[in-house]
Amino acid sequence: MDVFADLVMGLSLAITPINLLYLFVGAMVGMTVGVIPGFGPSAGLAILLPVTFGMDPIGAIMMLAAIYYGAMYGGTITSILLNTPGESATVASTFDGYPLAKKGRAGPALVMQAVASFVGGTVGVVLITVLAPMFAQVSRSFGPPEYFLLATMGMLTLIVMIGSNWKLGCLSALIGFALGTVGVDLETGQGRYTFGSAELIGGIYFIPVAIGLFGLGEVFYSFYKGLHRQGAGAVLAYDKEKRFWPDRLDWITTRMTMVRGSILGFVVGVIPGAGATIASLMAYSLERSVSKNPDNFGKGEMAGLVAPETANNAASSGAMIPLLTLGIPGSASTAVLLAALMLWGLRPGPLFMSQNPELAWGLIASMYLGNMALLAINIFAIPLFVMLLKVPYRLLAPAVVMICALGTFSVHASFVETWLMFAAGVVGFFMRLYGFSPAALVLALVLGPLAEEALRQTLTISRGSFAIFVERPASLWIIAVTIVLLGLVPLVQKLSRGTAAAEKAGG
Repeated sequence: MDVFADLVMGLSLAITPINLLYLFVGAMVGMTVGVIPGFGPSAGLAILLPVTFGMDPIGAIMMLAAIYYGAMYGGTITSILLNTPGESATVASTFDGYPLAKKGRAGPALVMQAVASFVGGTVGVVLITVLAPMFAQVSRSFGPPEYFLLATMGMLTLIVMIGSNWKLGCLSALIGFALGTVGVDLETGQGRYTFGSAELIGGIYFIPVAIGLFGLGEVFYSFYKGLHRQGAGAVLAYDKEKRFWPDRLDWITTRMTMVRGSILGFVVGVIPGAGATIASLMAYSLERSVSKNPDNFGKGEMAGLVAPETANNAASSGAMIPLLTLGIPGSASTAVLLAALMLWGLRPGPLFMSQNPELAWGLIASMYLGNMALLAINIFAIPLFVMLLKVPYRLLAPAVVMICALGTFSVHASFVETWLMFAAGVVGFFMRLYGFSPAALVLALVLGPLAEEALRQTLTISRGSFAIFVERPASLWIIAVTIVLLGLVPLVQKLSRGTAAAEKAGG
């Protein structure tokens, strides 16, 4: 009953005209970011975070969250019409989305992906509503040892997810940790790696690094891949089809697919470091294994499109639970959201929902409204986003570079931070080129100072003894879960990617 009352309170805050405007703008921007190949929610959030400075915190976080899950919706449009995923979480959507479009069923595919995204996102928000207060209640018994272990679990899980490039993932994380140590040591008052620069006394600011790595680095990499030379000729037409809407068989054959994808995606999303990409691949693999027509997958099977779509949107919602209740970002996108909350003087964690009920429940309530808005936008504004797809990349890229530069400079009016952003862009390009992980670097940059603080507090409590990590029941549980995840996740990931590779080869 308390949950229902809190949700109603959050809804009353979310439906004010100005907050609804922010929500709608965020959804449109998220869709736009998702449609641009290569860009994802991380880049969109990092680039547009400075725009929210000066806004009311509730409206700002609603807008950023709408960009976050709006990008998940938008990324699939290019998967279906262009055979190019907007970002990694929609890779699995190309396996059957593009074949459906080639068979003359792009219209039904676009509608079904919108509905599947809506179902996955809404189921995820319902589960957040029910489970987030429970998670917060349990995590109130956590102390510094548990927070250090949770931060470690998030980083280890992410590195394991990187798979064959795990060594480069470790190096990326170490670079992030190293950058996180720059600045004045708050315990000893000593400067660390500031080189006498007053600009570095407060540490390396997160926003320029994230904008450079995700935004500018992606632009450089796209130019390197020759995206600026491509026109819009590869976009499949959908508006000349006789039947735009799905038929009865599409709805019947995918109703249980949506249920399975939503639950699986949410569970995977809750695991720090797992993310929407692995959730979508696992859902695709699961759906094929339970299908009566597994041979049709990869050839234009509607269930093969619906499964990853429900899963990646449910995973996006699930990732909000560790963020809100533990203060641990499970992905690069939620790391940017965490940074945004910290900029406004808020610290997500066990007490966040009880101390900031308006913000927490306003955000959750806005996700219900955002999913409904995105369903309508996805279906009725598709021509608008298809027009955007036809804009040559050589025209889009300069606009993105300008937004990155202006966004960075607007935060502190600092030329040093602007140059830092450009330097991070060059680093981001080479990281993409050689297989390093910008996500691991950003997560380490955010989690590093948190983990350092928790470790110091832990050792102060235990008088320097590491035995405290195995003396507390909560710590033992986290260690056990981490060990299980580190053993289980690679196996599931290998199985999922094997299936996906087979689909690509067969397609």
